[in-house]
Formats: sequence, structure tokens, C-alpha cells
Amino acid sequence: MKLIEKLKSLNSRMPLKFKIWTYFIVFTVAVFVLLWVFQILFLEKFYERMKTSSAARCADKIANAYETMEQDSFSDLLTDVAVDNDFCIEILDRYGRSVSSREVLGDCLIHGRSNGTHIYVVNITASPDKTVRYKIKNPRSGYDMLVYGRTLGDPDDPSGYLLINSALVPVGSTVSIIKRQLMEITILLMVMAFIISLYLSRRIARPITQITGSAERLAKGDFTARFDGYGYLEAKKLADTLTYAENELSRVDTMQRDLIANVSHDLRTPLTMLKAYAEMIRDLSGDNPVKRNEHLEIIISETDRLALLVNDILDLSKLESGKQKLNLSEFEIRGKLNEIIERFHGISEKMGYSIKFTPDEERIVRCDVLKIEQVIYNLINNAINYTGEDKQVFVRQINTPDGVLIEVEDTGDGIEEEKIKLIFDKYYRSENHKREVVGTGLGLSIVKAVLKLHNYDYGVRSTPGKGSVFWFRIDGYVKRSKDVYEKFTKRK
Repeated sequence: MKLIEKLKSLNSRMPLKFKIWTYFIVFTVAVFVLLWVFQILFLEKFYERMKTSSAARCADKIANAYETMEQDSFSDLLTDVAVDNDFCIEILDRYGRSVSSREVLGDCLIHGRSNGTHIYVVNITASPDKTVRYKIKNPRSGYDMLVYGRTLGDPDDPSGYLLINSALVPVGSTVSIIKRQLMEITILLMVMAFIISLYLSRRIARPITQITGSAERLAKGDFTARFDGYGYLEAKKLADTLTYAENELSRVDTMQRDLIANVSHDLRTPLTMLKAYAEMIRDLSGDNPVKRNEHLEIIISETDRLALLVNDILDLSKLESGKQKLNLSEFEIRGKLNEIIERFHGISEKMGYSIKFTPDEERIVRCDVLKIEQVIYNLINNAINYTGEDKQVFVRQINTPDGVLIEVEDTGDGIEEEKIKLIFDKYYRSENHKREVVGTGLGLSIVKAVLKLHNYDYGVRSTPGKGSVFWFRIDGYVKRSKDVYEKFTKRK
């Protein structure tokens, strides 16, 4: 086990180009080993098997033509088969007497020995499958000879017998020639394989090595590293993926720095005010009830602002971590929009903002009411923060065949086309940003997280200089009969 662990550890530390070169060499050696084994060790057996298979096929061909062809045609067939395959063919009648023969071998066992055919006939008859295969040494030439015999006609009551004899040419000299040739080819190709595999391993590993070096620089925070994946498709795809990841990490790093700066500013302001007014109460207004209450109200307001910022950060963290679960319920969307807009009444009167609501017919939707309230509230708050000098915000409910579309429009400076895709990012802050009237600056990030949790479509349409329209679509609604709907609304 320790040896295996050491080998695995060694393999994991081995450079890629050396691994590729090793695989090439191992593959080349394996090919030559197989070639030597099959060409040298099994050549003779393979040759005999091929000869036997050829004799069996020819015997079947002759047997099929024995009773169907005319004598002249059958005689021509025997001649063609004998010449084409270097076979000596003998046709015997049912008594083992020769009726036709084609001899093309000078040392034929069948024709070279008197009464030799009777032995084969007896053995054919005794064989379960009515065929025989022999490898016999020719007494005159010393060569091995193949004898193949079978019945003709009905195997149980044969009308004749067929014998095929073929010399098994010695392959010893052939093997010697092949050995010499294989030796020369092996040496030449091994040298070529060594050089080619070394070149290919370096070429294949080069882009991976360069990408690895760039990735190490990226891991250390260098966002200027370049990823070149030339050479082959997989390396290019890897380089493109890492380039995309580098751009995203660079953007996130920049936005994270901006977030820290923005949150630090938002935290520092209320903390500074809390400290300042607490000191004022201690040093100046402690004995003045009116001033003390005024200063305490400011402390409470700034504390609420600080708590709101912390809560928004925590809510966003929970939403993006996937720990938040939806608590689905049914509610009236038009009534909910009216209720939320009413909450802004104090700000509208105090600071001169006008929120105009265009409702549609009441519909009952099913979703997480608290989270959808948060989405609508944040969109209206965002519109107030960015609307134009006319201080107008427009909220619209648009019923669709398969749901409800909610739109919130401002009359501000708008958003450039290339920056629209960034507007919902949690670290992004528009260059047209104005100091929040209410909120923490994380509202759109929370909107995105909540709508993604509901799997609702959302987006923004914007024209520079004319304002922006933020929208989302609640999919589906509760279809009820009039009576049931009235009962539902009364219960509500």
C-alpha cells in the first residue's frame, strides 16, 4: 500500500510533458511487442488455421456442386479450385474408389501412396461430423501436409467422399526474414517515436504550462495575467474560461473595494453623529429637556439608519447563501401596492415627492408576501433616490394572461446601455448616484436575490436623459369564482 501511495504521489508531481512523452513511448513499445508476438510466435499457427479454413470453404463449395452441376461443369470447378488454392483434390465413390482427381502438388499424400485413401474414408465415416482434418508429414519431401476430408451427399448414407490435400509450406525461412525486417523497422521507428513523442509532448504541454503559470499569477491577485490557449481547442476553451474568470474576479474585486468604501462611509456617518450628539447631551443639553429630546431623536434616527444598513447586509447574505426559504401565501396585489405606496406618504409630503399609482383589476397572487413587499419597497425607494427635479415616481400594475407585471418608473438621468447589466450587482453603484433619501444602497441587490429565489423575470428599461423603468413579473395568479373571491376578500 505504501508503495502504491508513493507511486501515486510521484505521478502527481510528474510534469505534464513528461507524462505525455511516457505515454507515447509506452504505446509505441506495446505496439511493437504485439507485432513481434503475432508475427513471430503465432505466425505458423495462424497460417495453418487459414489453410484449414480455406480447405473447409472449398470442400463446402465442391459438396454443394457435386449433385447439382453437370459432369463437365463440375470437372471445371474442381480444376479451378485446385489451381487457385494449390490443392490436390480427390473424389471417391461410396466404396472409396477414385472417380475424379486434380493433382497440382508434386508430393501429394493422396496420390503418392497406394490405397492411402481407404484410411481417410474409414476415418471420415467414423467421425461424428463426417469430416477429418490431419496434419501429416510427407515421407518423401519431409514437409507437413494438410489433409481435409468430408462426405458427399447424405452424411448418413454418403454417395461419395471428398479429400483435399495441401502442402503446409515451411514458414521458418519466412520467420527469419520477418525477424530481420522487424528488427530494422523497430529500431528505426523507435528512434522516430522518441523524437516525435518528445516534440509532441512539448507542443501539447506548452499551452497548459503557460496557462498554469498565468493562473498562478492570477491566484496571487495579478489581474493582468494573459491566458493564451493556442494549439488545440481544449486549451483555447480553458484559456477563454480563465480569461472570463479573471475579468469577473477583477470586476468583483473592484466592486468589493467600492462596497467597503461605501459601507464604511455609510457606517461612519451615523456613528459620528451618534457620538457627537451623545457628547452634546453630556456636555450641553443634559439639563435642557427640549434640546436633550431633540438630540435623542437624532440619535434614535441614526441608530435606525445604522440598523437598517446592517439588516440589509444580513438579508442579502442570507438570500445569496440559499438559506432563505420562501413562505408562500395568497394576497391581493393591488391592495398590497396601495399599502406600500401609503408608507411613503410622509416622505412625499415632507420632501415634495409625488408617487402616482396606476392600478389594474385586483388579482390574488401566490408568493412570499414579505419578500415581494421588500422588492416593491426597494424599487420605489430606488426611484425616489434617482428621479429627476420634478420628483415624480410612477408605479403601474399591469395584468397579463399568465400573471401580473409591476413597473416602477423614475424621471432621472437614466442608465447607459452598457451599464444596465451591472445595475443589479451588489457591488455596483451608478455614477448618477444621489445621496439616499431613505435606504442603504443595497436595495437593487436584494431585489435581484428575492426575484431569483422566486424564479421571476425582472429587468430595467432606460433611456439616458429620460429616466428608467424597473419591472418584474409575478408568474401565475389564483383564479377564483366570483363568490369565492368575494368570500376571500371579506375574510381579508
